[in-house]
Amino acid sequence: MTLPHTHAAPEFEQQVQDWLAQYGGNEVDVAALLCDRWAAEPGRLALNYENGFGYQESLSYAALEDKSRRFAAALRALGVKKGDRVAVLLPKRPALLIAALGIFRLGAVYVPLFTAFGPDAVRVRVEDAQAHIVITDAANDPKLAGIGGIHVIRVESDNDEDELGPDHGFYASLVAHGPLQENVRVSGSDMMVLLYTSGTTGQPKGVPVLVRALASFEAYMRLALDVRDDDVFWNMADPGWAYGMYYGILGPLALGKTLLFYRAAFNPEKALDVMRRYGVTNFAAAPTAYRVIRSSGLPRPEGLRLRVASSAGEPLNPELFHWAQEFLGVELFDHFGQTEMGMAVVNHHHPGLRRTVKPGSMGQAMPGFRAVVLDEHDREVPPGTEGQLGFDRERSPLLFYSEYYQAPDRTRERLTDDGRYYRAGDTVVADEDGYFFFAGRSDDIILSAGYRIGPFEVESALVAHPDVAEAAVIGKPDELRGELVKAYVVLRPGTVPSDALGDELSSFVKTKLAAHAYPREIVFMDVLPKTPSGKVQRFLLRAES
Repeated sequence: MTLPHTHAAPEFEQQVQDWLAQYGGNEVDVAALLCDRWAAEPGRLALNYENGFGYQESLSYAALEDKSRRFAAALRALGVKKGDRVAVLLPKRPALLIAALGIFRLGAVYVPLFTAFGPDAVRVRVEDAQAHIVITDAANDPKLAGIGGIHVIRVESDNDEDELGPDHGFYASLVAHGPLQENVRVSGSDMMVLLYTSGTTGQPKGVPVLVRALASFEAYMRLALDVRDDDVFWNMADPGWAYGMYYGILGPLALGKTLLFYRAAFNPEKALDVMRRYGVTNFAAAPTAYRVIRSSGLPRPEGLRLRVASSAGEPLNPELFHWAQEFLGVELFDHFGQTEMGMAVVNHHHPGLRRTVKPGSMGQAMPGFRAVVLDEHDREVPPGTEGQLGFDRERSPLLFYSEYYQAPDRTRERLTDDGRYYRAGDTVVADEDGYFFFAGRSDDIILSAGYRIGPFEVESALVAHPDVAEAAVIGKPDELRGELVKAYVVLRPGTVPSDALGDELSSFVKTKLAAHAYPREIVFMDVLPKTPSGKVQRFLLRAES
C-alpha cells in the first residue's frame, strides 16, 4: 500500500509551483525579493532588536536596503564577487541582517557560524568553505586566531561608528561607501547559503542552500506556520543553525515580516515578557524552550496574544502538547525537517490543511513533499511498518538538497542507489492517515535542546586533551534537553580518573568545540567496545546508559 503523500487541495500544489517559478528562475534578484520590494512601503519595519541590557533598536526595510547596499559596496571593494563565500560569526543583532542582505546583493554565499562554537569548530567551517572574509564582533573575534588567509570585518557596538581592529570596521564601512546601485542576479540553482550540519563520522558537512530553496521556506511559513499579514512572528532559534536561518531570517523576509531579535540568554520569565510586550501571535521554538518554561513554576501568563505555537528541532513529547493547551492557551504543533531540505513533515496550522493533531506525531508531508517509509532494501513499506523516513525526489519539488559541499562520497550515502529517494536518517512509522511518528535515529546524531551534535566532533575534541587516549560519545535520554551528551573515555597510561578530571574534560570540550556540545556526563573505561575491525560499538554504550 502506498502512503498518502499529501492531503493538499490542488490550489496548494499550484501555489507551490508559483513559488518555485518566482524563486527558481534564471534571473533572480534575491535582495529585491527579501528586502527592496518591501522598502517601497514607508515605515515598514524589518527588525525589532533588543538585548538583555535594555538596548532597543528598530530597522525599517528602507534603512535595511540603504545600509545593505553600502555594505555590499564595501564587500565589492574587497574583491567579493558572485559565488564567493563570506562567513558571518555574529549573534542576533542588526549587523547580521545588514551583512546577509549585502552578501546576497553581490550573488555571494552566506556562511552562518554559530556563536557558541569554539575556535576549532569555527576554523573547520571557515577553511572548508574557503571563506576569505569573516564578519564578527569583539566577543567572537578571538575564535578566529590561527586561521590564515582571512580578512576580518569587525562589528563595532550597534550605535558606534568607531573603527576596530587592523582589518575593517563594519559600521565605518557603511559611512565610507556609497550604496551599490545594481544587485547581481543569480539562478535558482545557484548557492546562496552554505550551512554546515553535524555528521556521525568525519567533519561537519556543508549543505549548499540553493536560491530556489526560498520557495520551500515561504511554503513552510505560510502553510505550516500560517504566518499572516497581521501576525507578530517570533522564531527563537539561533540564525547560526538551519531553523533560525531559514525561518528566523530568510522566510520572514520573503514575507515582508518584522523580525524579532532578542539577544540574551534564555530565561523563561523574560521570554514570556517579550511575547507580551511585542504582542507575539505566532511563536516557534525548540521543545527545550517549552520544557524550561514548563519546569520554571511560573504562573499561567496573562496578556498573551498567542494564536499559533510551533515546535521543531527534536521530537515533541505528548505531555508538552497537553501542557501548552493549558499554560499558553494554544495547541503546540510539532514539525520535522533537516538542514538538507528544510521543514517537510508538519502539523499544519493553515486552516486549509489543518487536521486533528495526534499527540506524538510529527504530522503529515507538507505540499511539495512526498514522504515515505523505506525498508533496509530502500523499498516503500505499508502503513504501520517501521522503517527509515525517506522522500521521493521525483515527487518532492520543494526538496532542495543536491549534494554535500565538495563531498561526493557523503552525498551518495544520503541517497538510495538509484537516486530516487533521499534518506532522512530517522526511524519512523506512518499510519493509514499519513501521520508520521518518530521512533528513533538510524544514525548516531545526538539531538540535544534542538541542536544536532555529531559524536565525531566531540570525540575529536576529547582526544585532543593530553590525558585522553580514546573516547566515544552517545546521546543519553534527558527530560529537559531530549538528549544530553555522554562520553566514555579511556585515559592514557598513568593517568588516574577522578571527578576533577571529568570536569576538566567537559570544560576543555566546551572551550575548544562548542558551548552546547560538551559532555555533561563522563564515564572512564579501561577499554571501549569495538568490532573486530576496530569500530566503536556505540549501540552497546547506549544500552549500558
